[in-house]
Amino acid sequence: GWILQAKHSPSPNFGPRPANVEPELLVIHNISLPPGEFGGRSIEQFFTNCLDWQEHEYFAQLEGIEVSSHLLIRRTGELVQFVALQDRAWHAGKSCYQGREECNDFSIGIELEGTDCQPYADEQYSTLAAATTLLLREIPQMTAKAIVGHSDIAPGRKTDPGPAFDWQRYGRSI
Repeated sequence: GWILQAKHSPSPNFGPRPANVEPELLVIHNISLPPGEFGGRSIEQFFTNCLDWQEHEYFAQLEGIEVSSHLLIRRTGELVQFVALQDRAWHAGKSCYQGREECNDFSIGIELEGTDCQPYADEQYSTLAAATTLLLREIPQMTAKAIVGHSDIAPGRKTDPGPAFDWQRYGRSI
């Protein structure tokens, strides 16, 4: 469940998937902490419950929130893994896909370091394509037809990965 090529930064924010439930859905997200700022360790610290809430005024509103994602792709293309693929990361929140609630139960979450409106880096698309290809090869029940944005499973609540994400470019690469 751990990708060898990824940096491993285990998060305590995960749990088991329900019995007999395997990942079938891939959810693409974005995150930057503080918003619009890239680099640094804030995302990693947030997903591992080590963020200093006083470090930035924005962080105060995140205090006590426990979330994670399976993977993070930094602007440099670096791949960071927080949760084993067979486990349930806490990335989707209240969500629904094709009538199925609780998408965390049957999905894998990939965060891109970015915002809805700033172009993603070439290195991110390259790493995302490689990670997606690996997931599609290793998880038989996952298909390219079941790849969505966070906004697709939580409409009105979430907007990521946003209009800056080039779905056509991504689709051609997998």
